[in-house]
Amino acid sequence: MILNVSYAPAHSNIAQGKESKVTHQKQTVNNLYMDVHHFGPGKVKYDDVVKAHAKDLATEGKFGVHFIKFWVDEERGNVYCLVSSPSKQLLKKVHARAHGLMPSEIYQVTSGVESPLKPGNGFFLDVHTLGAGKVTAKAAAAVHQKDLATESKYGVNFVNYWVNEKQGVVFCLSQAPDSISIIKTHKEAHGLVPAYVESVREGQ
Repeated sequence: MILNVSYAPAHSNIAQGKESKVTHQKQTVNNLYMDVHHFGPGKVKYDDVVKAHAKDLATEGKFGVHFIKFWVDEERGNVYCLVSSPSKQLLKKVHARAHGLMPSEIYQVTSGVESPLKPGNGFFLDVHTLGAGKVTAKAAAAVHQKDLATESKYGVNFVNYWVNEKQGVVFCLSQAPDSISIIKTHKEAHGLVPAYVESVREGQ
């Protein structure tokens, strides 16, 4: 299924997946990336990721990179980092210089518009793998609106989403009582079920 619903995008730099930074007296346009580390089940702890992230933050300024947030699934051993960077290469250089833990995948993404957090429920990342050429940022935004119209029925709060058009991958961040509630919301809203859902802890 190809998603190509028309939508008027939000006019913010973050929503466009870009932001401006001044580096070495020059204006540099940064891209937005989601980098993913697969360590394996039981092989990563949240506290260790906090320490590695602190090293990234101490190193990022040398390369015009900004690590925004991260999410950790200790059970599956996955870490997701949301990063603003001029390029994938500079993002990798920060990781290499800071601690040497390199990402398994890096996706250039476009961000949605973030919704306020709500107290009570934990965080989940659900990932849709639709395939190359099968999703656009505009279409994902329209589908997200359907999620927002349905989420309260299942106690879900969709916080934000990030779209990689080239490979057709969508990352959705939500607060929910459980993963089943997220799947039910997606099914009722538009029928696009995620490839997987992970319970995660957020850091920044």
